[in-house]
Amino acid sequence: QLQASGGGLVQAGDSLRLSCAASGRSLSTYGMGWFRQALGKERKFVATINWSGDTTYYADSVKGRFTISRDNAKNTVYLQMNSLKSEDTAVYYCAVAQNVYPSVLDYAYDYWGQGTQVTVSS
Repeated sequence: QLQASGGGLVQAGDSLRLSCAASGRSLSTYGMGWFRQALGKERKFVATINWSGDTTYYADSVKGRFTISRDNAKNTVYLQMNSLKSEDTAVYYCAVAQNVYPSVLDYAYDYWGQGTQVTVSS
């Protein structure tokens, strides 16, 4: 089971750190990803990281502002979000990839967390 947490209501320019913790399953041999879905819109890729943490990819819309990282000892993946904008408002989901590699494609992920709401007021 994946548990995403850390969302909330912040103002534009603020920061948040999302966490995604797993229970009952080790994440250390899987790529991980963060996606988001704004109200009334389709789910979109945000960031991904490989199993060891040395390869990451980001959506152009968050590049330079968001950082994905992982702590395999804690079985947790993080998404540090800085300089938040109103357009970052969405439900954020973490997901476990089918293998060790990162992926920007949502069908490459087998397991999804329940999502955490991030709301950025302008």
